[in-house]
Amino acid sequence: MTGSSTSPVVESTPRDGLGPRAAAILVFGSSAAVLVVEIVALRLLAPYLGLTLETSTMVIGIALTAIAFGSWLGGHIADQVDPRRLIGPSLGVSGAVVALTPAVLRSTAEWAPAVLLVIASLTILVPGALLSAVTPFVTKLRLTSLAETGTVVGRLSGIGTVGAIVGTVLTGFVLVSRLPVSGILLGLGALLVVGSAWVEWRTRGWTGTPALALVVAAGGLAATVAPGGCDVETKYHCARVVADPGGGDGRTLVLDGLRHSYVDVDDPTHLKFEYVRAVASVVDAGFPQGEPLVAHHLGGGGLTLPRYLAATRPGTRSLVSEIDGGVVRINHDRLGLRSEAGIDVRVEDGRLGLRRLDTDSRDLVVGDAFGGVSVPWHLTTVEAMADVRRVLDDGGVYVANLIDHGGMDFARAEVATLGETFPHVALLGEPADIGLGPAAASRGGNLVVLASDRPVDLRAVQRALDARHTGWKIATGEDLTSWTGAARLLTDDHAPVDQLLQPYSAQNGR
Repeated sequence: MTGSSTSPVVESTPRDGLGPRAAAILVFGSSAAVLVVEIVALRLLAPYLGLTLETSTMVIGIALTAIAFGSWLGGHIADQVDPRRLIGPSLGVSGAVVALTPAVLRSTAEWAPAVLLVIASLTILVPGALLSAVTPFVTKLRLTSLAETGTVVGRLSGIGTVGAIVGTVLTGFVLVSRLPVSGILLGLGALLVVGSAWVEWRTRGWTGTPALALVVAAGGLAATVAPGGCDVETKYHCARVVADPGGGDGRTLVLDGLRHSYVDVDDPTHLKFEYVRAVASVVDAGFPQGEPLVAHHLGGGGLTLPRYLAATRPGTRSLVSEIDGGVVRINHDRLGLRSEAGIDVRVEDGRLGLRRLDTDSRDLVVGDAFGGVSVPWHLTTVEAMADVRRVLDDGGVYVANLIDHGGMDFARAEVATLGETFPHVALLGEPADIGLGPAAASRGGNLVVLASDRPVDLRAVQRALDARHTGWKIATGEDLTSWTGAARLLTDDHAPVDQLLQPYSAQNGR
């Protein structure tokens, strides 16, 4: 018979033992592992670098660099060396690095913080590149003729993408909610070393797996004694509860190394943080003494303010939107929250919680939501403030905790945004921070802003601030307009909060 014909490509298992099914497992698993490392790295670094847009961008950029570099270098090496000799070591070494990562990063943060960024980059870059190299190694082994290039490359590329998706979803929705960060990385490291042994058994090449297994075991032991441990790892934070060294029943809630709340279980009126005393001063002066309120809190932390309202205004109903269910459990288990306190906590995003509230249904809205040193940008915009104004009744007051430093660009923008929404706005803080003292003395930190459709008795607020010995003053009118200057408005379409917010080591909290 003359002419040519095309027959379908049938993949079979070659003598090296790496058939199509084994190839798919390797590509799927290695791609998934890269994304697990990336997501968990964000959580591991948050206590030291903050959970900010910059941190997320850095980790994503390093991970993508690792994928690109590993794919390129893996393809190049696969043309020079028999790939059967490379797959096992790539899996094994990456597994060892992943297992050691928790201990290495936490120890570096404690004893050599100056090089933390370098070490963090390597703990993402090294395993990411090695794991990304697995796909070109496997592809090289599966290619037996040019006729099947498109089929093999396309199939393995698709499998790798699906693996990355599964790794992302599995980590975000399952692993992080059930396992500590160190447990996830140790488990992944062990799986990679087991995978290395499996590949070596099938291809009968490199025999270094036992040594790497010992490294993984050492990583597990090191992680148990490394500094920076948590009482509880929630979905969003490394959380600890620290007893007041001064005695009594005061406890501080520490999230990602930052003091977020101080709670006196026996005396909810004991307010330690200055900004909390400032918020309480606004509430005390803004509403008749002892009158019960209907309040909504954006962010919960240790629920210091809802507890204060329950103690000083019996009958007050506080609804709290707290995104971290683990923090809510800590309030019940470690911070003495009782169900009869009139405090209802919903595990939800604050912006979505606002949308669920009825119009004119609240006397008071308190804004106090933070993710480490980062402010949730979607709670700062004109649109968010319009929703706050919607849920407040005619005499309602919005009071919020702000943090900033340096030029106070974020605080100025937020005050300008509130001025676009409410007719009455005032800013409370250290005189130098709010333009009422020498600029050279400005130290930054916490500020409190209040906004309302009605005028609040600011003289009464100042008397309350003085009675609590805060040293804070109030800026309003022309003083506040001058301080705000030409600050931009924050909108849902443009709210560069992370860029406006200056570096800040938060010491105060909820």
